[in-house]
Amino acid sequence: RVMLARSVATEACRRASNGAEFVARVYRETGIKLDVIAAQEEARLAVLGCHSLLEQGDGPALIFDIGGGSTELVVVETENGQPTILDWQSAPWGVVSLTEASAHHGQSETGRQRAYEEMRGHVREAFASFAARLPARHAVRLLGTSGTVTTLASLHLELPQYDRRAVDGLIVPAGSMRSLSQRIAGMSPPERRAQPCIGRERSDLVVAGCAILETILDLWPADRLGVADRGIREGILRGLIAAGDEGERSRAALRRARRTNA
Repeated sequence: RVMLARSVATEACRRASNGAEFVARVYRETGIKLDVIAAQEEARLAVLGCHSLLEQGDGPALIFDIGGGSTELVVVETENGQPTILDWQSAPWGVVSLTEASAHHGQSETGRQRAYEEMRGHVREAFASFAARLPARHAVRLLGTSGTVTTLASLHLELPQYDRRAVDGLIVPAGSMRSLSQRIAGMSPPERRAQPCIGRERSDLVVAGCAILETILDLWPADRLGVADRGIREGILRGLIAAGDEGERSRAALRRARRTNA
């Protein structure tokens, strides 16, 4: 009984040589029609889904979404409570793509640090042109939506297990997130797996997420970081609700016109 639905695919399908084949197979086997959205649309949906969690303030704010295959940075203005996108960029580095592309330097602490710095270098290079055109900043606001950000926020709160209610909308000191990133990057794989809210599934990917986050903090040196456990899905939902409301208004107008003509 679904009235409206939108199913999207992002960077993995944009880059994969068999992306179109995958989309066709999904439709053939499930009846779900995937919309392979552009990076700009991905950034817009992320902003639409989480901008309400931005701290109040003047001047531009930065919203970022660290995904699996890409990371989107979006500069927004929020004068009237609604976000206006001033600039954006997508880099082909997410937690999966950056992990897969990074060299391994053994299991020593020195080797792990070298690998981490290489990851940061990749991300820094990818965002160099974007960093060069960032606007002058006064009250610096920063909001992140990703598994990396919510995981680090959970560690900051020392939660025994993940709790969305405690994390979504949390404001944390940026220095704490940076310190946690560096500490996690220095851990061995077993040490990362033993951390609450990381576990086995995320232990191999969280280091890349930390490298991306730290590089973003270099680009946009905020004192505080807003945490959002919402993003593209909620942006899609808002769009569908708006489309449904617009459709209902159109139908109501049509009914009124028919009554008038009668």
